[in-house]
Amino acid sequence: MLPASSKMPHKQPPPPRKQSISMGRGARKRDEDSGTEVGEGTDEWVQSKATVKPPDQLDLTDAELKEEFTRILTANNPHAPQNIVRYSFKEGTYKLIGFVDQLAVHFTQVGNLIPKDSDEGRRQHYRDELAASSQESAKVVISETEILEEEEEPKEVEAGSQTDVPIVEASEKMAEEELMTPKQPKERKLTNKFNFSERASQTFNNPLRDRECQMEPPPRTNFSATANQWEIYDAYMEELEKQEKTKEKEKTKTPVAKKMGKMAMRKMTSMESQSDDITKVTQAAKIVERMVNQNTYDDVAQDFKYYEDAADEYRDQEGTLLPLWKFQNDKAKRLAVTALCWNPKYNDLFAVGHGSYDFMKQSRGMLLLYSMKNPSFPEYIFSSESGIMCLDMHVDHPYLVVVGHYDGNVAIYNLKKPHSQPSFRSSAKSGKHTDPVWQVRWQKDDMDHNLNFFSVSSDGRIVSWTLVKSELVHTDVIKLKVEGSTTEGLEGLQIHTVGCGTAFDFHREIDYLFLVGTEEGKIYKCSKSYSSQFLDTYDAHNMAVDAVSWNPYHTKVFMSCSSDWTVKIWDHTIKTPMFIYDLNSAVGDVAWAPYSSTVFAAVTTNGKTHVFDLSINKYEAICNQPVVAKKKNKLTHVQFNPIHPIIIVGDDRGHVTCLKLSPNLRKMPKAAQIQS
Repeated sequence: MLPASSKMPHKQPPPPRKQSISMGRGARKRDEDSGTEVGEGTDEWVQSKATVKPPDQLDLTDAELKEEFTRILTANNPHAPQNIVRYSFKEGTYKLIGFVDQLAVHFTQVGNLIPKDSDEGRRQHYRDELAASSQESAKVVISETEILEEEEEPKEVEAGSQTDVPIVEASEKMAEEELMTPKQPKERKLTNKFNFSERASQTFNNPLRDRECQMEPPPRTNFSATANQWEIYDAYMEELEKQEKTKEKEKTKTPVAKKMGKMAMRKMTSMESQSDDITKVTQAAKIVERMVNQNTYDDVAQDFKYYEDAADEYRDQEGTLLPLWKFQNDKAKRLAVTALCWNPKYNDLFAVGHGSYDFMKQSRGMLLLYSMKNPSFPEYIFSSESGIMCLDMHVDHPYLVVVGHYDGNVAIYNLKKPHSQPSFRSSAKSGKHTDPVWQVRWQKDDMDHNLNFFSVSSDGRIVSWTLVKSELVHTDVIKLKVEGSTTEGLEGLQIHTVGCGTAFDFHREIDYLFLVGTEEGKIYKCSKSYSSQFLDTYDAHNMAVDAVSWNPYHTKVFMSCSSDWTVKIWDHTIKTPMFIYDLNSAVGDVAWAPYSSTVFAAVTTNGKTHVFDLSINKYEAICNQPVVAKKKNKLTHVQFNPIHPIIIVGDDRGHVTCLKLSPNLRKMPKAAQIQS
């Protein structure tokens, strides 16, 4: 019990008689409220109950009985000391202890409960089981003796009726003795010395949390076919026709070609036998690999999907870039990123071209296709003998990738055919370029629905390539010439200085109009119809033009960047630039944002990415952020994702970094107000 400080009464407590009466009434009222059924003899039991009054009890009046004496119970122990002090080494003085233990222990008793799992508990349980089994065996013996007695009774009846009387008398005596002997009650084992009453209380269980995620079910297709005699016959006939056609082709071949074909068939069969076991599990292995990567890069995926920089609310004209994934491959470790392109159909897939911009360090090239679902390893790998300098993916056929090589060749890779060699490739006979191909671009199909693309090279030729009957046919659209550089040679011949094309871009709406950037720093506006002269010439830069790009929304505006540290924005009807931005380093690439006509990004050789928004600030970038860790790394290319608010940036060490734009960098432009 807790100690209680109280005001002691000056009179004796009221008589116990009235208390007992009030207790009886209260108990009866509680029975009525709880709705318990009361037996019939309860009234008689209450009437027969008499109270005993002690002789020294005081007779008090009603007013004295109704008088209340309050007793206040507190948790403080009056006997606990209140002035305990201890020495504080920190302050060097004695300090008063504020908290004193107020608990007073009145009684303690050590119990003798035995746990079930202990050795003693097991021994006790074993003894109880032995006692129970012995009682059951005794009951079985008694039941067997009763059965034997019942079997002996008919024999005794046949012996004579004289013996029946004493048997009946003996059985009656046995029954009387059983009734007279009292049954011994079973000993009840107490859990402790004291006979405690057990009480149970139900508590709330902690609610279980289930985390679920709903996935899209895999697509299912039902295939059904009937196999009757006619279909089997048709299948055999088709097979026979194929065999006859192959025999006819072999007859037309030369003996050397036959030997080469046999060798190729042997290699193919050996490769197929080896790859059969692998191809069975490739799809499952790819899914498992993506699941493992998703678990590994889960925090990056969460940032890509949900993270928004909250600091943008407090800064109106600035933004940041959040690094997400970093794509790299050991095979392309020492090759620079020379081209980037997003797949037009699959928004998570992009192509990376690897080569070298250094004239003295030319080696092999690689074409890699990465998916954001698997940052650790590329989905497709193609290698080439010469470095890849540019690439482009077809809009209507996203599995076709055209690339331009450093040696002047162009090639088309088909992603549906996982061979390392390109499906189509130019050659010296088919009119390949004599200098590096700096840019390629797919165009709309021609009148005969043949695929075609354009290429520009340092040899001054802009070539249109058409895929006719599995062959690349070239047509020279225009030959670049430096204006004002004609010189007269022998016999009055005019010699033109060839202009070296480095970049070009086609107009979004006017099909025949395109721009060409050159090493001399000039930009030519050309037409597919006029091959002899330019529509216009812009004195754009003092060094080579690295990129030219039309605005996707404003049909008159285009942008150019150069190694002379500048980015310029032009109106193609005006020969002077509208905006000039000096970025203090050579600019490798620029790209317009697909969601706004005023947002563009540029990368420089000092490792920084610059993002501009002309609707917010026309004079400087709203984001200048270094992307690569080392200062020696140079950024070469940048591309916006067509759907997601991210960009990819490539450097000269073969690394591709994915960055997420903060909300201030992807503000949608305000709708133009229509003047009445």
